[in-house]
Amino acid sequence: MRLINRRPGKGNAVFLMLLPFILLIAIYIGGSTARLADNPDDKLLPSVGQMADAVKSYAFVEDKRTGEYLLWVDTEASLKRLAIGLTVSAVLALIAGILLGSIPLFAAAFSPFVTVVSMIPPLALLPILFIVFGLDELSKVVLIVIGITPIMVRDLQQRANEIPREIWVKAQTLGASSWTLVLRVILPQLMPRLLVAIRLSLGSTWLFLIAAEAIAATDGLGYRIFLVRRYLAMDIILPYVAWITLLAWLMDFALDRITRRAFPWFGGSQS
Repeated sequence: MRLINRRPGKGNAVFLMLLPFILLIAIYIGGSTARLADNPDDKLLPSVGQMADAVKSYAFVEDKRTGEYLLWVDTEASLKRLAIGLTVSAVLALIAGILLGSIPLFAAAFSPFVTVVSMIPPLALLPILFIVFGLDELSKVVLIVIGITPIMVRDLQQRANEIPREIWVKAQTLGASSWTLVLRVILPQLMPRLLVAIRLSLGSTWLFLIAAEAIAATDGLGYRIFLVRRYLAMDIILPYVAWITLLAWLMDFALDRITRRAFPWFGGSQS
């Protein structure tokens, strides 16, 4: 049997899925053990025990200065900013995607503009956002919105343009108005694609959030990582990075489950 046609069974699929993570952990433990054997004070590759102690102090021991559990305070602050940014972006992207995908005059006027805006590096705008909106929460949320909304708009517009033309013609022949077309034809097609677009934007969303928190914030996961870097506290930085990765994966998994359950007919839910 050709290699291209071989597929793993359920047991093998689970093993193959875990294999890269097992190898990565084994390589890290081996490297950490070797470095600490040469220099017990080495901070580059802390041991698993050192990282566990650091996580315990941040997650389950009150901070002496603030009396808070820092990991959970940082997580709450970051997730709040992330949720607001994603919600605003999703609403704007859905509205713009419907207009660009259903009204040719609107698309002719604004589609090139959205394309150009989507090419602007969002992080290059960060100083401008801090000047215009200040250093509070608004600038961080605006960075997320500017960073991911244009890409999501273009994705939804493309999906709207892929709706077969005969569906438009049949609906109008049956007397459907423009509003009916939007509600009964376009919106059902764009809603599942919107969830997929949000999933694909999660990596960029976290990137923009952490960048904003690193420069101007008093809490948040990105803020904490860049705060402790000056002490070379890899025993804190690495668990925080792993925690961010886990949160992002859980969000992606939840969105995938929602898409499959709410729109089982949508093939894009498999992406």
